[in-house]
Amino acid sequence: MTTVEALATNTPEAMPPEAPLAMPTQPLKRWSKDQVRELVAPKAWRTPWFSRIFVFSGLAIAVVLGGREMYGVVEVGGVTVLEWALLGLFLVNFSWIALAFVSAIVGFVALFGKAAIATPEPPDKLVSRNALVMPIYNEQPSRVFGAMQAVYEEIAKLGFAGHYDCFLVSDTTDPDVWIAEERAFIALREALGPDARVYYRHRPKNHRRKAGNIEDFVTRWGGSYDHMVIFDADSLMTGHAIVALTAAMEADPDAGIIQTLPLVINRNTLFARTQQFASRVYGPIIAAGIGVWYGRDGNYWGHNAIIRMEAFADGAGLPDLKGRPPFGGLIMSHDFVEAALIRRKGWAVYMLPRLEGSYEESPPSLIDLSARDRRWCQGNLQHSALLATRGLYPLSRQHFLNGIFSYLASPFWMFMLLCGIALALQSKFIRPEYFTDEFAMFPAWPRFDAERALTLFAVTMAILIAPKVFGLIVHLMNGASRRGSGGAIRTVISSILEIILSSLFAPIMMLVQSSSVFEILAGRATGWNPQRRDDGSIPFKDIARTHGWHTALGAVTLVSGALIAPSLVAWMSPTIAGLLLAIPLSWASGNLAWGLALKRLGLMLIPEETNVPPIATAARDYGRRLAELGVDGADGLRALHSDEALLREHGRMLPKGASRPRGQIEPDTVMAAAKITEAETLDEAISWLTPKEKTALLHDRALLSLAARLPAGQP
Repeated sequence: MTTVEALATNTPEAMPPEAPLAMPTQPLKRWSKDQVRELVAPKAWRTPWFSRIFVFSGLAIAVVLGGREMYGVVEVGGVTVLEWALLGLFLVNFSWIALAFVSAIVGFVALFGKAAIATPEPPDKLVSRNALVMPIYNEQPSRVFGAMQAVYEEIAKLGFAGHYDCFLVSDTTDPDVWIAEERAFIALREALGPDARVYYRHRPKNHRRKAGNIEDFVTRWGGSYDHMVIFDADSLMTGHAIVALTAAMEADPDAGIIQTLPLVINRNTLFARTQQFASRVYGPIIAAGIGVWYGRDGNYWGHNAIIRMEAFADGAGLPDLKGRPPFGGLIMSHDFVEAALIRRKGWAVYMLPRLEGSYEESPPSLIDLSARDRRWCQGNLQHSALLATRGLYPLSRQHFLNGIFSYLASPFWMFMLLCGIALALQSKFIRPEYFTDEFAMFPAWPRFDAERALTLFAVTMAILIAPKVFGLIVHLMNGASRRGSGGAIRTVISSILEIILSSLFAPIMMLVQSSSVFEILAGRATGWNPQRRDDGSIPFKDIARTHGWHTALGAVTLVSGALIAPSLVAWMSPTIAGLLLAIPLSWASGNLAWGLALKRLGLMLIPEETNVPPIATAARDYGRRLAELGVDGADGLRALHSDEALLREHGRMLPKGASRPRGQIEPDTVMAAAKITEAETLDEAISWLTPKEKTALLHDRALLSLAARLPAGQP
């Protein structure tokens, strides 16, 4: 039987025949010099030297000019130690925004006059076999399986279904969600018909989390496929985008990863709509900029990308880092590392920022973003241990540094503000030293050039906002995008509103990220909780508890600044306002009514709302249909007890039991067996079982048989 024939047997009890593909886990710092020399550059490699020279020269010029102006601000009357510290912190923060500014100029030039971005037509034929891989972790099954149905049907309509197999690979730990996934999978197979090659696998242990989930797929089934398209549980890609990516990979034998720009859609809370608008209007400029000057030394964001299976298996095996978490152990932000290791092997990694049809969703509230951001913070700071890895390309190290500094920027900003307050206090309350060891005609105390400081502040704000202005210009130049966003006037108003809201949210995120950095430096690791997708509402008492100290700090800063100097309050007014309003802002961020009110007014609109992509409509409809079938929210054990067909299918999908020494049984299995034996009804057993015991029971065919014979109990 050929591989294609084997894959056509769409039985629920098993995945396709395994085609093992090795993923060696190599120590990252033990490559010899000879091994490094043997790395072969891709044949299609063309370094975008002009763009890189422009970016780094522009960055250097901006930092030098900004530093000179800042020195002019503080050098009046001599530079004190605190003023040197303020200058240093300013240079660090200014270099961060200057890099984004120069990169945005590159993106603006690349897109200027080409705002009508068309989706490439699919090719006449493909020759490769591809896997669509969607890792799942405690997600709402109706949404995930509905999205996969929409993706598969779009590919089928284009006539390329024979080149793609769909894999939903689950690491779900919630036993009820696990059974709901199986119910959704069975319904999905019935909807797509017997010829659809759609598969589902649930791992008993979520070893190494998402990276381990994908590694398990590659090492078991990767040998049957040339490429894999990686999805997130909240991502969508049109059939045109997937086929175009595949054609691009086929045409470039040196490509290891080709990344798309996922645009945020389907968001309705105030905070999520702000992010959605920013993603749609400013995102293309940023993506085009880094896409141009990164060239084939690009990065990978973990989803909505196509990966060559050989490249991933050959180069992306992830070792555990030395030491204990948060800096040691499992690599959290695995996508950056996978891109760097694949590039190290000589494969190209790049982006197609002009390819339409790639979508994702975003957290619904400020607190939800903070929870996800805490995990990302640990993952990016962890990359500091990888900077010295031998054989990495220079821009791969730059990606690591960029990610690290994206979180260190917050405490640097906070330290700069504190330094400014300390200087103001010093000038106000500390008497100048008239008699020093060195001869001086006049005493030394901190003094500033106020006019120069105001000019520098205005220039800094202009550089910070410029990338958004560039994005807005390109967006307005595109007639379809302009009309889809409510017209030019509404789009400009929406952009101003986004800038105001982002400015207010920024100081809150500064403290949140600073707190995360300090916790990680203190050795506190984070967990890996599933994200909320839709509802942004959070109990007000939880919001007050989370942001109470932010508000208190804002009040202290306001009072202290007013006592020191009114000009200090004016200088810090954006930060103070954001902190004082932290609680109501956080509450409003997850408020669905406020977001929908803006939508009714035609503000914060994106073209994908005015003309909803068919795949988004299909995914929503299929997800709603699965939800109406009751796949979500039910008790898994009770669902198996009431549905013999489901129980039978569940048993067929369980992996073969692993061998174990005689008499050795897992404690959770022992407790589950005892409770099932003692219970008089299923309801009683369910009330006794812990989630871990229920999971152990659902993995044990014998215990499931015992549970099936119990009477249901009270309806």
